[in-house]
Amino acid sequence: MTGRFALTHSPQEVRHWFGYAEEPDFPPRYNIAPSQPVAVVHADFSARHFTLMRWGFIPAFIKDTASYPLMINIRSETVQEKPSFRNAFVRRRCLLPADAFYQWQNAGRTKQPFLLRRPDRGLLALAAIWETWSGMDGSEIDTVGLLTTDANGTLAAISERSPVLIAREAAALWLDPLAKPEEAAELLRPPPEDLLELVRIAPHVNRAENDGPHIQDEVPSRST
Repeated sequence: MTGRFALTHSPQEVRHWFGYAEEPDFPPRYNIAPSQPVAVVHADFSARHFTLMRWGFIPAFIKDTASYPLMINIRSETVQEKPSFRNAFVRRRCLLPADAFYQWQNAGRTKQPFLLRRPDRGLLALAAIWETWSGMDGSEIDTVGLLTTDANGTLAAISERSPVLIAREAAALWLDPLAKPEEAAELLRPPPEDLLELVRIAPHVNRAENDGPHIQDEVPSRST
């Protein structure tokens, strides 16, 4: 499961990469956690847009959110089949800008966190779907969930699952609301084996209230 990620590039760099119309200002975040507002890039028929959404997908038909689990990760293998996600995959695909994400490896009674990022420290585009949930009182919440797939390459050493990463040249297809679902589904595959590097880090990331560059400080591997 991908339960944390980071977005530390400047607003100008993120906007240039993703090409949305708005000019938002936002601080670097090193430890983005579930249920928090996250930056989302989506598109209509004329432009791409930047929006803040709650990380934790809620299907539109849910009546009581208190009884619905926090759906931060959605399996890409079944996203087109399950009624909870099918319509969102067809009409509301989106991207979450990031420059790193975190995964944990079981280490006895504890879990060892790792940072995954591009060796060139470039931006990543995490595939996701979004939905607007409407409450009985008229309130609305824009919600989003990450799509996951099988891990391979570097990540497979510590985890069975990986977020789906969309290449920059494929972003237009993924975001296009007129694209055929089967064409978008072709992008739901593991990232290239050499795309990411794996960095062992301290457990600061485990607490959502911790933030700052120290989250990503590398720690030496234990001697065998």
